Amino acid sequence: MTERRAILSGSTFEEQIGYARAVVLGDAIYVSGTTGFDYATMTISEDVVEQAAQCLRNIGAALAEAGSSFADVVRVRYLLPDAADFEPCWPVLRECFGEVRPAATMQVCGLADPRMRIEIEVDARRTSQS
Repeated sequence: MTERRAILSGSTFEEQIGYARAVVLGDAIYVSGTTGFDYATMTISEDVVEQAAQCLRNIGAALAEAGSSFADVVRVRYLLPDAADFEPCWPVLRECFGEVRPAATMQVCGLADPRMRIEIEVDARRTSQS
């Protein structure tokens, strides 16, 4: 039987809503939609590029705890309330995904908190190189 393991970040949202930052199921890793909150302080920058960078730091921490890295990401989803905010984030996103080239989707939609300007979700597969 494949073992299922939850990875928690310490975000208050995980407890309040009832979800995990990531779930590991065998070699698959599913990272929840992750916003630009700094979970240590539960603060969020007003700047969309800094929010994107913090999203990636949060995701990177979850992947590392799962025994993985950005090199193992196979799918990424970008969720933004304003499509115009996406292009300014490209350079920071390219730092993590430029060599990996995961399948990707960008969707314009509302987010749970009006301070949130971007949310990123990834799926990864653990490999022996991680």
